Amino acid sequence: QVQLVESGGGLVQAGDSLRLSCATSGRTFSRLCVTWFRQAPGKEREYVAAFRWSSGSTDYADSLKGRFTISGDNAKRTVDLQMNALKPEDTAVYYCAAKYGLTYSTREYEYVYWGQGTQVTVSS
Repeated sequence: QVQLVESGGGLVQAGDSLRLSCATSGRTFSRLCVTWFRQAPGKEREYVAAFRWSSGSTDYADSLKGRFTISGDNAKRTVDLQMNALKPEDTAVYYCAAKYGLTYSTREYEYVYWGQGTQVTVSS
């Protein structure tokens, strides 16, 4: 069983940075692909970035490359999302999700495990 707990959300101003953290639990976390999604008000949930524990490899939504960085901390067993130069359109609930396997997926239905979400609000 895998449990995911997000933290680090909050209210910031445009241009600020924020770091989200997804704490993972479970004996086989090293076999997981952990992904961040987000859902803005009135919009569908969208893919943000993915991290694969086994190789440390990463993947990003094209629109977020250069501003967002995903990374894993093996000692803390967290997958973090560093968000820089935030914009009001980044306002959303950010979710951490995980699945077993060696490939990334942008499709949320492929993810079995989900966190409760953390709110990020960027004011202009």
